[in-house]
Amino acid sequence: MMPQHLLNLLFSDDEDIVNVRPIRRRKRFKHRINYLEELDDIEFIMRFRISKRSVLSVLQHIREELEFATNKNKAISPMIQLLLTLRVYATGSFLISAGNFSGVSTTSAHYIVHRVSRTIARLRPLYIHFPNTEEEIRKEQQQFYKIARFPRVIGCIDCTHIRVQSFGGEDAELFRNRKGYFSINTQATCNSNLQITDIVARWQGSVHDSTIFNNSRLRANFENAAYGNGFLLGDSAYPSKRYLLTPLITPQTAAERLYNESHIRTRNIIERLFGVWKRRFPILALGMRYHLQRVMPIIIATAVLHNIARQNNDPQPDDDPNLDLPWDHMLAECNINQRINNDEVAGATVRTELIHTYFANIRV
Repeated sequence: MMPQHLLNLLFSDDEDIVNVRPIRRRKRFKHRINYLEELDDIEFIMRFRISKRSVLSVLQHIREELEFATNKNKAISPMIQLLLTLRVYATGSFLISAGNFSGVSTTSAHYIVHRVSRTIARLRPLYIHFPNTEEEIRKEQQQFYKIARFPRVIGCIDCTHIRVQSFGGEDAELFRNRKGYFSINTQATCNSNLQITDIVARWQGSVHDSTIFNNSRLRANFENAAYGNGFLLGDSAYPSKRYLLTPLITPQTAAERLYNESHIRTRNIIERLFGVWKRRFPILALGMRYHLQRVMPIIIATAVLHNIARQNNDPQPDDDPNLDLPWDHMLAECNINQRINNDEVAGATVRTELIHTYFANIRV
């Protein structure tokens, strides 16, 4: 038999029904685990892809921004917020799964991940830095020279595709890249320690690498001779310039072949960077199901975290077979070089001069 208060509700006036307050679900607080204290170092890296030391380094910069004014309703601590976000980066999982892992609701998990991502991304000036002083430039040139004896290199440049879900709308197809999936074509430069020194993460997947570079601040700085006599090394997607050296398509002489070999071995560092970066944060390879304005801070945030991990000599996490990462597809991307080499006269002249004055005289 139906309870009396429900019978009264059924036969009451419409006005009374409008004024009835809905029955609210009782609020439940889930158990929250501080994995920094619960897990040992090895287990922690397996689950969050960076070390405890790196986590504490990040937390000291962002703690104040993540703290709530009061502890009302059991406010989520900055540490729990950071670990939740790292877990999403490490697995690319749905927010409901990450929320359950951290003891918060799905709604809270959504808010936290994007809030923390924006906060970490704002650390970019501290941790992503292209060498610009004479001392920094000289140091990088020395470190790159040790790889394959290529002179005056201060960085290697390339683009990689960060997989995303279609954003929809009239411009959706602009994000479909040449491989057929939706992505953000992300330009990065790196140093000899696989640290990201410059990053541009805002272009659609269909945009060509050279277009991104031509519209970047880095190109403007090189055009203004901000980096002295330093070279960037890029693949044949880029035009050859006086500061940006690309490989020869058909080397003929011994000096040209030596130039190509040294160039390829040195520039391989950027391909290794992309592999390490995506292996550390699989969300970059598995794909993101967020709006564009939420995706870009995540890319920058993972770049910042990658550099912090490199500075702290964090071990590279092992591949997790449960993640089913598309490594074969990703590595194929690094090796594809079916691109047009659009040499500019000045750049070709600098490259030719370097081959004749240096590589022709170097002893193998």
